[in-house]
Amino acid sequence: MLTQIYEISTIEEASALSAIGVDHIGVLVGDGRFPRELPISAASDIAAAIVPPSKFSALFLACDLAFIASWARELNPSIVHLGASAELLSPKDVVSLKRLLPGIVVMRSIPVVGEESVAIARSYDGIADFLLLDSYRSTDEQIGALGVTHDWSISRRIVDLAHVPVVLAGGLGPDNVAEAIQTVRPAGVDSKTRTDQDGSHAKDLERVCRFHEAARAAVARTEGNPHAD
Repeated sequence: MLTQIYEISTIEEASALSAIGVDHIGVLVGDGRFPRELPISAASDIAAAIVPPSKFSALFLACDLAFIASWARELNPSIVHLGASAELLSPKDVVSLKRLLPGIVVMRSIPVVGEESVAIARSYDGIADFLLLDSYRSTDEQIGALGVTHDWSISRRIVDLAHVPVVLAGGLGPDNVAEAIQTVRPAGVDSKTRTDQDGSHAKDLERVCRFHEAARAAVARTEGNPHAD
């Protein structure tokens, strides 16, 4: 079970999450159009503090392919995570980006809002290397970071149909991640808001540790009882 934590904003957080054993350490990067985006220099310093086997995931909310490709070449993340809304970044765009960045590993956020979400997810078959299922508000240009859960039955259907690993996001924290894993059976789980410190976007390392441990324990229980649903 992969664990993924966003938005890491300091070298100290990156080092601590590596020590905890978080698999994907996510950094929001960009030119400041969206709140809390980090510039290349800060993101590079954070990336340097991530210790393998933990991996650096660079989250782009932008939809400008040339911009994403340029920054990805400089940052050289293990994963390029694309978080722009489905209307702003299409499967064809992702194909174009992969041509610009041969060999790049792409994670694509999928908005889970209804039946249409299944079709959106399936449209990335053979294109994205990971899917991230997240909550979405129709007025947003980006997917996720809302701190609320969505309909896990839709996420489970996507997991059952997908041919690539699926990471479940959207309002997950230490107290509900086990239930989410049992219900959806994803390849990984993601947390941002519910592993933040109260009233802050800084990470609460105790919550991160509990989230990571709860996810690992849930997998052990599920594997011990394969008929549990």
